[in-house]
Amino acid sequence: MADQLYHIQYQFRFNDGSVKKFVLSLDPGTIKLVRPEMRQKPEWTRLEYHQCACCTLAKATHPDCPIAVNIAELLNEFKDAISSDHCMVMCTTPERTYLKQAAIQEGLFSILGIIMATSNCPIMNFFKPMARFHLPFSTLDETIFRSTSIYLLRQYFEYRKGRIPDLELTQLDQHYARVQQVNHGILKRTENVPKKDADKNAIIILNALAQMLAVEIGDGLNSIEYLFNRD
Repeated sequence: MADQLYHIQYQFRFNDGSVKKFVLSLDPGTIKLVRPEMRQKPEWTRLEYHQCACCTLAKATHPDCPIAVNIAELLNEFKDAISSDHCMVMCTTPERTYLKQAAIQEGLFSILGIIMATSNCPIMNFFKPMARFHLPFSTLDETIFRSTSIYLLRQYFEYRKGRIPDLELTQLDQHYARVQQVNHGILKRTENVPKKDADKNAIIILNALAQMLAVEIGDGLNSIEYLFNRD
């Protein structure tokens, strides 16, 4: 039911006094984005339009890319935005409110991260727990800490089911390689959509973050190891 949904609201307040609001409603059980069906879908949302190399969906059951359909409205709203322009971005969850004077692309980066994780994309479903415990405007170190911590918690539950846990983070490294393919696919889909650069740069930031996380995992998470030194 609607009143049982988990709502995350983003508000962009610009220097000219105008405001843009976006509410992301998640099913608390499945952590799936719940939104009205789009009546007229852009051509670039079709599944086979620059379909990601790692995509496991079939046109017969999924004629449209689930991520593309869910980001279409957001991209249209910010098609005239310059990424470096600043505004006041407020993120409100049922637990608390976050507020930051930030570049537009930073706010879009946070929203896109939630949408991509909760659109039922087979690759991005992996990030549903992070979306449920969303942290807007997260830094690289915060993202490394959260993503690896949640992954290791996932391995604990795998262990409880009698499976062999991946404590070497091998599968996490492989997964981020597929995430980069998804980010690249979304960029290819939207490259011909008339727009300026805020939304494009937000996707580029997501891809760069995935690349940096892959490097950190390959280096054994050396950048955050100091946090666990006992001396």
